[in-house]
Amino acid sequence: MGIASTCRTKAVRGALGTALVLAAAQGCSGDGGSPDREAGGGGRLPAVETTGSTYRIPQPLAPAPGGTPIAASDRGTDAAFGPARRWTVLYHSADAHGADIAVSATLLVPDGPPPDGGRPVVAWAHGTTGVADACAPSRAADLGDAVYVQEIRAFLRAGYAVAATDYPGLGTPGMHTYLVGADEGNAVVDSVLAARRILPGTSATWFAAGHSQGGQAALFAARAAQRAPGLRFGGAVAVAPASHLDTMLPGVIAAHQPGQLAFALYSLAGLATTDPSVSLPRLLGPAAARTADQVFGECLKDRHPALSGVTTEQALPLDAARLAVLGRTMAAYGNPDRAAVPSPVLIVQGGDDQDVPAQWTAQVARNLRALGSPAVVERTYPGGGHDDVLGRSVCDVLAFFGEHGGRPAVPCAPFG
Repeated sequence: MGIASTCRTKAVRGALGTALVLAAAQGCSGDGGSPDREAGGGGRLPAVETTGSTYRIPQPLAPAPGGTPIAASDRGTDAAFGPARRWTVLYHSADAHGADIAVSATLLVPDGPPPDGGRPVVAWAHGTTGVADACAPSRAADLGDAVYVQEIRAFLRAGYAVAATDYPGLGTPGMHTYLVGADEGNAVVDSVLAARRILPGTSATWFAAGHSQGGQAALFAARAAQRAPGLRFGGAVAVAPASHLDTMLPGVIAAHQPGQLAFALYSLAGLATTDPSVSLPRLLGPAAARTADQVFGECLKDRHPALSGVTTEQALPLDAARLAVLGRTMAAYGNPDRAAVPSPVLIVQGGDDQDVPAQWTAQVARNLRALGSPAVVERTYPGGGHDDVLGRSVCDVLAFFGEHGGRPAVPCAPFG
C-alpha cells in the first residue's frame, strides 16, 4: 500500500470568511515527501512520509480496526531518552462520532532484551502544544517539552515501553480536535494497540498517563480501555487534568490576559471541528477570525505575537448567552468527570498551579467518586506548579504502576 500525498489546507467546519484556511498550520509546500527508514519492527509497513509538517495518509484510507498501523519508521537509537529506540507511527483510530481516522505517535522502547513477561506499555498523553501540524510532539526531539523527556526517561528506565500519541489532527490532515475527550481517549488507547504491533517485547499490560490536556485524555482513555479487549489496563494517571471547560471562555475574557486566549481559541476550533452546530465565522466575526487564523498557525511556545495588543473581548466577541451555550457544549465533549472511571486512577496536582487550579482538580476527584469510580487516589504537592509537579510526582507515579500490575520498583529520585 503506497502513501499518497494529502497536503491540503486545514479548515474548521464552516469557514472563516469563505474558509478558515490554515496553510501555515498545515505546512504544505511543494509536491514531494520525505520518506524515512521503515520500522525494524514494522515488517512490510511502508515508511512514514511527510509533506511540509504534515504526515501523508493513504487516499482513500481503507478502514481498519483501531490501532492498526498504517506506516512506521524506525528512527534508531535516541540518546535523549536513555538510550531508547524511537519510532514514528501512523495508525487507525476513531473520532467522537466513530469515524475511522489516522493518528500519529511516537513509540519508545528501552535498549536491550525485554524482561520475562515483556514490557508494560505507558500510553503518554501530552499537554497543549498548539493545533498546527508543526506542533505535533512526534516532530520534536523533546516531544514538545524538556520536562516530558525527563518523565518518559523515568518510565523507560523502569522497564516500560512508551506510546505517545499526537492526538487527531495534530500532525495529520484536518484540524486538531483540541480537548474533545473521546477523540483524545481513543487515540491514547489505539496507540497502545499500534505499539503492540511494532515494538518488540511488549506485554499485555498497559497504563495511561498524561499532563494537562493529556491528563484529561488519560481519564477519557480509561473509559475507552475496552477498545483493547485483549489487553490488561492497569489504571490511569492524570496530572493536572484539564477540566471545567464550561468556565473556560468567560474566565479567559474576565482575566484580561491575552496569553490565555490561545487556549480558548484552540478550544473553539476543536469544538467547531467536531460539532456541526458550532460555526467559528459566525461566532468570531472578521476581525477576530483573522487573529484566530494567525494563532492557529503558531505553536504554543511561539507566544502568539498575533495576540499582542488584542483585548480578550476583541478576540472573543461573545455575549453572555452565547458563552453559556458554548460552555455547556464544550463541557459535554470534554469535561473528564461526567462518567465513572472503572479502573484505578491516580490524580496528581500541584498546589500552586496557575494554569489548572488545585480546587478544580479536587472537584474532579470528588465528582468521579460520586459517580461510582471505585479507586480514585489524589496526590497534591504543596507549592508545586503546573509543570514541575511532573518531576515531583514521578516516583509516586511509578509506584502506582507497580501496585497495579506494572514493573517492580526501581531506585527513583524526583527531578526538577
